[in-house]
Amino acid sequence: MAFLSRCRPSSYCSQQRLFSAKAFAPQFKEIARQSKLGGGIKAIEKQHDKNKLTARERLDLLLDKNSFQEIGSLVTHQCHDFDMEKKTYFGDGVITGKGIISGRPVLVYSQDFSVLGGSLGEAHASKISKILDMSMKLKVPVIGINDSGGARIQEGVNALRGYTDIFLRNVMASGSVPQITVICGPSAGGAVYSPALTDWVFMVKQTSYMFLTGPEVVKAVTYEDVTKEELGGASVHTKKSGVSCGSFENDIEAMASIRQFYEYLPLNFEDFSSNIYECNDPIDREEEVLDRIIPDDSTLAYDVRDVVRRIVDNGVIYELFKDWAKNIVIGFSRMNGQTVGIVANQPKESAGVLDIDASCKAARFVRFCDCFNIPILTFVDVPGFLPGTVQEYGGIIRHGAKLMYAYAEATVPKITVILRKDYGGAYCVMSPSHLRGDAFYAWPSAEVAVMGAKGAVEIICRGMDIEQETRKYEEKFNSPLIAAQKGYIDEVIQPRKTRQIICRDLEFFKNKELTNPPKKHGNLPL
Repeated sequence: MAFLSRCRPSSYCSQQRLFSAKAFAPQFKEIARQSKLGGGIKAIEKQHDKNKLTARERLDLLLDKNSFQEIGSLVTHQCHDFDMEKKTYFGDGVITGKGIISGRPVLVYSQDFSVLGGSLGEAHASKISKILDMSMKLKVPVIGINDSGGARIQEGVNALRGYTDIFLRNVMASGSVPQITVICGPSAGGAVYSPALTDWVFMVKQTSYMFLTGPEVVKAVTYEDVTKEELGGASVHTKKSGVSCGSFENDIEAMASIRQFYEYLPLNFEDFSSNIYECNDPIDREEEVLDRIIPDDSTLAYDVRDVVRRIVDNGVIYELFKDWAKNIVIGFSRMNGQTVGIVANQPKESAGVLDIDASCKAARFVRFCDCFNIPILTFVDVPGFLPGTVQEYGGIIRHGAKLMYAYAEATVPKITVILRKDYGGAYCVMSPSHLRGDAFYAWPSAEVAVMGAKGAVEIICRGMDIEQETRKYEEKFNSPLIAAQKGYIDEVIQPRKTRQIICRDLEFFKNKELTNPPKKHGNLPL
């Protein structure tokens, strides 16, 4: 009897729970339905009227079909100031979860502008922080889609604390997992620092913008009258500031391109294989046109992309920052199915000279490749550093040192090919064998010297027959022979065989082991 008496309350409670669960089921269905609508039908229509997709529509396009599993769909804010208890939405303005892109895992968050303008409060921030914590624990990349009016003013310092929690995790995850941000709407004030701390920032034309202070503040302080687009639109950040590495016409194009981009990236710093794809392009393919692609006249320009496309798998390059610092080309490609980072001077733009922006652009890219074990292929045709007071006053010494530091520090396989000019200090910077490069090749058209023939002769042959001495200088230095004789260049190669040589080298170097001296960290010349 005692046993039965003890069981009755438990049984009674179980029946009550069962009844409660049945009663809650229809209510939960309605809650789930409401959570999928964000700020409601009217808010969604407003989003569409602005030529923008909703947060969920973007994720549907980004991720493999039916792969998204939401996390925290029922989270709500806990703010009761300024009547905020009357403005409560499930999810609190950001959709977070996990999914699949081309068969590989990814963690995502997508801010929902239809809910309180996508503003960030404590609960909103905690959801993003949770995704970043998961990314480090699970060693899975993060893609964030930003569309937010900024901090939720009603929550005061809680919103600021939320931003800082996210910033901290962006920093902690840096170099551990790739972080990608897609700006699909506004990103203003402190909100811009999370994208800036991630590895790659993309924007959508006409609908997205990024700035620390808006047009109203700018006008009040500096008397400048600018629009949001002029101050921080996609055109500004892809062409002038270099904050964004690419832009798209609309949300649909953005999500499709990010899917392609994601395939080049490893999942984390320990992943050496998940981004390798089967290659149908023969590794011994020869391109005869490469034997004559470099103009005989060293003052004539050519597009270095035409060279790179004839070497990499199927001629495909995912170029980054293509509208900023055009005098250097960077991007991802594949060699025999393996992801490689491409760095190439661009003779078509300012003769391929190195300047402040080009140095910063290439240095950041080299460091990303090194973080995630992506081999680096460098194609050199550089007349030196850009002279002038603008560059010197802007700190070209410090910025140029960033690129040298990045190459010297990198421990991934590094293969360099001199296509034509490799002059002066730029020779020291563009991944020569002396910076622990693994293979250093030159085409027969290569010129390795302290400077061009005319400038050199005018300095060292004053009072002599300049024209005659220039010819002598060119005969002696306008070839890779001396560098090869000294063992600085590993081999002078036939241009047409460049692909097969690099493919074989990459296979040979795949088990490379190289470490840097023990230290807390180096002091990069920022």
